[in-house]
Amino acid sequence: MYGENACPNVQGLPDLPVLGALVVDCGRGDRVGEFRGVAGPYWSLRPVGGGAEWEAEPRRVRPALLMEQLRARTARLNARSRGEVL
Repeated sequence: MYGENACPNVQGLPDLPVLGALVVDCGRGDRVGEFRGVAGPYWSLRPVGGGAEWEAEPRRVRPALLMEQLRARTARLNARSRGEVL
């Protein structure tokens, strides 16, 4: 694993991403999601393109690499072309 791909081991809270930024939830098997806001001590994330939100611990979240962003968006477009999502 490359250092840039690892979740940070920070003492304090990481910087708050901008609304809609793609991030990786390392606590859920490197799941990519859109940052939707803050819910108490957690960050709300949702799958790229919509779906049910989930909560993530901010210390377990990192910005998505370009490769991860492209993979998530391509998966969404493929599902849409198969008629699985609108």
